Amino acid sequence: MDLRDYVRILRKSWASILAFVVVGIGAGVGLTLATTKVYEASAQLYVYVPASSIDTLGSGATYAQTQVQSLTTYATNDKVLDGAIKAAQQASPNDLGDYSSSQLKVNVSADAPLNKTLINLHVTDTNATRAALLANTLAQKMSKYLPSTVLKDAQGRSVITVNIPHFATVPSSPVTPNKVLNIGLGLVVGLLIGVGVAVLREVLDNTIKGPSDFEEMGLAVLGLVPFDKRTPRSPIAFRSDPHSGRSEAYRQMRTNLQFVDVDNPPRIIAVTSAIPGEGKTTTAINLAAALAEAGARVCLVEADLRRPSIAKALGLVGDVGFTTVVIGKAPVETVLQNAGRNLAVLTSGPIPPNPSELLISQHARQVIADLSRNVDFTIIDTPPLLPVTDGAEMATVADATLLVHRASKTTRDQAARSIKALDKVGRRPVGVILNMITRTAGRYDYEYSYYYTAYRPDRSGDGKRGAHHVDGDSSPTSSNGTAVNGYAAGHNGDGPEPSKASPFDGAAGSPHRSGRDLEL
Repeated sequence: MDLRDYVRILRKSWASILAFVVVGIGAGVGLTLATTKVYEASAQLYVYVPASSIDTLGSGATYAQTQVQSLTTYATNDKVLDGAIKAAQQASPNDLGDYSSSQLKVNVSADAPLNKTLINLHVTDTNATRAALLANTLAQKMSKYLPSTVLKDAQGRSVITVNIPHFATVPSSPVTPNKVLNIGLGLVVGLLIGVGVAVLREVLDNTIKGPSDFEEMGLAVLGLVPFDKRTPRSPIAFRSDPHSGRSEAYRQMRTNLQFVDVDNPPRIIAVTSAIPGEGKTTTAINLAAALAEAGARVCLVEADLRRPSIAKALGLVGDVGFTTVVIGKAPVETVLQNAGRNLAVLTSGPIPPNPSELLISQHARQVIADLSRNVDFTIIDTPPLLPVTDGAEMATVADATLLVHRASKTTRDQAARSIKALDKVGRRPVGVILNMITRTAGRYDYEYSYYYTAYRPDRSGDGKRGAHHVDGDSSPTSSNGTAVNGYAAGHNGDGPEPSKASPFDGAAGSPHRSGRDLEL
């Protein structure tokens, strides 16, 4: 993983990372509120040796420096503590109550700065006034106890003097809890955990992200189709927006398909996937529409006899179709439905009880062969490979098979198993279509960012009738109401009735066709 991968992870997982940060800050606030406030009061003692001359003054200062470190231990002396508590109780009996020397011993600390003759006394307490009172009484007790008890000369006289240059004052704010520290620490910990979880999830994620995932499988990626939220209501990209990134992706797929086998270009193309929900049907529809848009005569065959959806997506009649022809109830030319110029659709027809047996029948293969002789391309929408065997069976009929996988949804294991399923029947896929790529899901959103940007014609300021900007689900039309891009306007969404007229009357690529056209 390089720096761009980490940036992509942060962009993709910013919401979860933010949630961890909020939880961390909340924990810091909760800890602050739950922690008892503790105040600290400090007093200072000055230790020196009285001297009668300059010479003795220097030696006395040196002596005091050598002794002051050991004198700090008397801050927790029982006699000193008892005397301090008694003095405090006399000064303020209501604040002390039954306060004991053992409690004070735990809350007292003393230190002596290096090369100085100062002793700093610190007393902590949950009551600010009581902390200051105890610090001052303790300082007073030590200033009397140390000279009279600790350091004396041979004649029993004190060799040091202790003064109190700074008495303790009542602290205005507690030393614990530290709000800034707790909240800051919660923020940092939450951020680290959030980023760590996001990176760990990415490392453990084995879904397909980009073309490099197929390099080790030996497959080329023929198309990268971006996610478009308009797909459910407008499955055909050229109908919702002919200049969208999704439309251009299908056009590029059409172009790449021409280079699969230059000497023997495929005319019967099966479109399948590993599992349901990867967008194979939408891909088959749009590939057929892209080829028809280029002037080729195309027949789209719905061979998914378990969960057919093309008739509903295109507004066609689904009561008759492929199964009707295979069982001999109707000739194929009577059930073909026109779905736009150069594009005919053979829907699935009634769902049979034995789809696998019907698809491998010789009559089903003959129907596909007969159709392919009358068109330039036959696109077959097949069932997914892993749940059932129908997809692999139909792949044996096709000249080439395209695999559709959904970015950040299909796992590498599922992709490998789908390739293996086709290898077993001797029909290795010619390429992969990576579908529903998003900016955050695709690993290659930097290299392929142009897939998300529509490159539209500049129609601003021409002032001509019919030359307006395409937006949303609207379609650009000419002044006479005929849709541009070779598709008819005015589709009412009711769906065409089956017609005995061939949808391919006239020369291939002719701008006018008989029969009813479906606006794409």
